[in-house]
Amino acid sequence: MSDETTRTPIRRPLHQPADMPAASSESLSLRVRGVGATHQGMVRRHNEDNLLLRPDAGLWMVADGVGGAHAGDWASAQIVEALREMPAPSTAPELLAGAVARLEESNQRMVSRAAERGSGMTASTVVLLLTHGVHYTCLWAGDSRCYLLREGVMTQITHDHSEVQELIDAGALSPEEAERYPRANVITRALGVGPRVQLDRVAGRLQPGDRFLLCTDGLSRMISDAEIAALLTESDIASVPSSLIAAALSAGGHDNVTVMVVTCEAAPQSDSVATAAPGAPWAAGAGDVR
Repeated sequence: MSDETTRTPIRRPLHQPADMPAASSESLSLRVRGVGATHQGMVRRHNEDNLLLRPDAGLWMVADGVGGAHAGDWASAQIVEALREMPAPSTAPELLAGAVARLEESNQRMVSRAAERGSGMTASTVVLLLTHGVHYTCLWAGDSRCYLLREGVMTQITHDHSEVQELIDAGALSPEEAERYPRANVITRALGVGPRVQLDRVAGRLQPGDRFLLCTDGLSRMISDAEIAALLTESDIASVPSSLIAAALSAGGHDNVTVMVVTCEAAPQSDSVATAAPGAPWAAGAGDVR
């Protein structure tokens, strides 16, 4: 992965950077498009996953609800509803700030609903890919993931917010031991678990040929990264989500599974979908969302 990619947590409020990139004759022109699918799996009776494609806004999202039937699916649907209503932004900082504000709105809905019910949890993981011009940023809370396939190499650009990942990071579990860890589904961050949202962020520069995969753990816990990478390289983007879901189901389909593939292609200037000069418009915000 390019060394231009940086991982930074974000803090509210978000501030517009003083210096936005100036126009340049060397601007790139890119077309970004996506396709996604979801399946309840072979064991679960309800699908608590959700997804949203907003190419008009440069926004793609996958969420995995927590809390059982009629709670987890409701929670992930709140994220879809809030982000669907977000006006299409005109700048990268506006896109980032708008997305975070909508996630905070969703979080408050979940917290209020849980309080009304008096018991149980109404929560959801979330992973968003935002694109503007030749730049991207990824926001997430929980163990739903984003991978980037670039020049034949796939990299996981998110870092799971989960109990098992914390044990791996601390050296208490090896990756092999983690595959057998009995509490592998315990997450340490999600929307709906507290009054303030905690998100992490990865930002970088798009390149023609990039493929991003957003997925819930119903995919990543069922098949290996090597299998995911092999299927992600299929030439027809439209077939990739169904191929990935079929592989997860063949491996047992123990959970709901949702996948979204977003591709970046060079576009003729006359057919431009996204153009921007070199720069770093995602500079808005630093620190944790608390």
